[in-house]
Parts: sequence; C-alpha cells; structure tokens
Amino acid sequence: MVRWCPDDKGRFHKRPFYKAEELDAECEKLLADFRREIGRKPDVAIDTDDLTVMIERHVGDLDVYADLSEDGPEVEGVTLFAAQRKPDVAIAERLTSDDRRSNRFRTTLAHELGHVALHDPLYQEKLAMGDLFAVVAEERLICKRDTMVDAPMTDWMEWQACYFSGALLMPRRAIIDLAKEHGDGITGAPRYGTEKGANLVADAMDRFLVSHDAARVRLSVLGLLG
Repeated sequence: MVRWCPDDKGRFHKRPFYKAEELDAECEKLLADFRREIGRKPDVAIDTDDLTVMIERHVGDLDVYADLSEDGPEVEGVTLFAAQRKPDVAIAERLTSDDRRSNRFRTTLAHELGHVALHDPLYQEKLAMGDLFAVVAEERLICKRDTMVDAPMTDWMEWQACYFSGALLMPRRAIIDLAKEHGDGITGAPRYGTEKGANLVADAMDRFLVSHDAARVRLSVLGLLG
C-alpha cells in the first residue's frame, strides 16, 4: 500500500512515499505482466520496441519525434497531464533519430513512463473540477538531461522517475546476478574508476542497453559499485 506524506514542494495536497525496494517490485511486476500479456518470454533487458509498446498502453499519445527546442536545449522529455484522460508523452526528436543516442532514448522513455505510472493519479486529483489547487485543466512536466538518471531525493518526483527508469531497464535481480559475475567474494563491490568497476559498468551497458551514466547510477544505488 502506498504511503502518503505532505508535499513540501507545494504542488499537491499530499504526495506518495516509496522505498527503493517498493519501486523495484513495482517495475518487476509491470514487466512480468506486460510480457505475459504479449506472450514474450522473460529476458534480462526489455526490447526497445516492447518498451515503446508498453508506454503506448499507458498514455493517450506518444510522440517520439517531438520538437522540444522551445523548452530549452537540455529538455529531452515532456509529460502532459490532463484532467479525465491519459497523459501524453513527448520525446525529443534528436534522441530518436540518432542511433548513437539510442540508450538515452530508452532511458527517457522509461523515465517518462515512471511519471505516468506514479504521478498521474496526483494530477488527476489536482486537475479535477472543484479542486482549488487546479488553475488549468492540464500541466506539462518538463524533464531535463541532467535529472534524467540521477536526481536528488529532495526533488521527489524526479527521483522517483529516475529510480523507476533504472529499475525498469535494469531489473534488480538481473543486475545483481551480473554484479556477482564480477565479484570474487572477498574484496566486495568494485570501485568506480578502477578497472574492475569499469568492466562492470561496461557489461551493464551492453546487457541492459543503457547509457554509461544510467548503468553507473543503478549499480551505485544498489551498492554494487563502490
């Protein structure tokens, strides 16, 4: 059951509080349910096409060729929340069209899905008719590159979406198994900046099709990278 606490940012009456392991479990269930529905066998990494289908099932419209330049050069994803309908998601076209940014594209998709899955109920309540907090019938949530994979916990919405993204793309059990392949049972977690740490990050990037930063952050928050 979701626990609630006051929103110190003043955006909502209250906000959900999730422990990291709760978000891991939520993403694990989401992946399992989705794969069962489409008849896909479990795998360590979700295919990009499947990830796109997954988010399409949760939104009203998904635009992966969006021109977000008016929002600023650092903006890579936008979620539009609206009363009494599913959110719309837009991904910056520069991520979709550049094969070199395919892993960042996956991270951005998963990040925006995190906002949709975790935060749409908040916006539905806020934007409902008669809510004194509601000034308009819709709100845009803008996500920038520097908070796409690693946001401070004080920015609770972005932190939750960041953790959700990492947990969806790099499931806890699978990435722990990967880390065990690199461990010797004696020295503990390899440290970032060492050869062993670099090899672990590189293998996580290859196995889960994620960026260097996404792999580093996920391994670090799970205590698998010193």
